[in-house]
Amino acid sequence: MENFALIFIAMLIGYIINKQDIFPKDTPIILNQFILYISLPALVLLKVPQLTFSFEIIIPVIIAWIVMGISAVAVLSLCKIMNFSKEVTGALMLVAVLGNTSFVGIPVIQAYLGDSALPYVVMYDQLGSFIALATYGTFIAAYYSSEESVDVKVIARKIITFPPFLFLIISMFFIGRTFNPVVVSVLESLASTIVPLALVAVGLQLRFKLPPEDVKPFIGALSVKLILSPLIAIGVVMIFSWQGKAALVSIMEAGMGPMITAGAVASMAGLAPRLSSAIVGYGILISFLTTWILHNYIT
Repeated sequence: MENFALIFIAMLIGYIINKQDIFPKDTPIILNQFILYISLPALVLLKVPQLTFSFEIIIPVIIAWIVMGISAVAVLSLCKIMNFSKEVTGALMLVAVLGNTSFVGIPVIQAYLGDSALPYVVMYDQLGSFIALATYGTFIAAYYSSEESVDVKVIARKIITFPPFLFLIISMFFIGRTFNPVVVSVLESLASTIVPLALVAVGLQLRFKLPPEDVKPFIGALSVKLILSPLIAIGVVMIFSWQGKAALVSIMEAGMGPMITAGAVASMAGLAPRLSSAIVGYGILISFLTTWILHNYIT
């Protein structure tokens, strides 16, 4: 209950701050940058070395890519059937496929499955969602917003220089080893900032306005993200008879709400900004209910 109280209170604080214009408009960007460059790398370096080399640590990565791949095909098919515009299609290909597997995923899974689940969250997020955002997300934004070709070198550079991913690679060399208590204490302090800062940033960016013409793509996007995606993960786990915490984390991660960064990318690319923000805002709040249902079903 304490974890969920923190989730809702921190988001509410962010939402109120945004409505009162207390902080500058770029505060969410600054908070997210602190998380991406300091908090998340600290969490990665703290948790990944706790893993042991086994096939289990790859399970979240496999499921992440299967879920996103099938979801992308489903969204594209839905957009063609519903005859959505190119702008709306591009927006849905981002926010209905990419999940909020770190900023919201970390506190939610920590609340349900405990700290021991976090290494698998990191694997799902960094080798799944993040790389998908950097590659697939960049391609979708470029393709649906203009006719310009995608620069593969730029994408590769973004992946390699992204701090959490860079620290993921570094942390792999420390698997099975223990750090000095002083180092652990510093990492824990820095990593602990990710949850309150991330949730306040989410609250600052919540948007709830939804015009009538956006209802169909809105429902379609959240149906794929919050219902179809976790069902795909459950299907994969059942087919391969995977069990344990890695499988549970993967299913929960698949059911997370839309990625805030994906919504930001869609907005910056001019892909239905109002619709994208509404899907992210409502999607995050609805995901608290759907992930609760999901957790009760799989455990």
